[in-house]
Amino acid sequence: MAMEGFRIAGMALSVLNAALLVVLLSVWVRNYRKFGSTMILGLVGFSAVLLLENLVAVFFFFRSMQMLYSSDPLVGQVVVGMRLLELVAIAFLTYVTVQ
Repeated sequence: MAMEGFRIAGMALSVLNAALLVVLLSVWVRNYRKFGSTMILGLVGFSAVLLLENLVAVFFFFRSMQMLYSSDPLVGQVVVGMRLLELVAIAFLTYVTVQ
């Protein structure tokens, strides 16, 4: 039952990451259209790839995460910890971008 909690937590964190990345992507696409800077284009690519990674993670949390991590609870904790660190990093980036 503990693994189910890690699966739900990991999925929730991935969804939050994806939501923040959609905000970043929309701001950076708007800025790229306005300024045309290659640096901003790089940020658009970065956020698009990271968004895709988080959407794939949500898919795996729904489909196969129970089988993948069912034998080792430590792995579930590590996955949730890494998703949490990613959320903190994306939250900082979103905060400074929106300001």
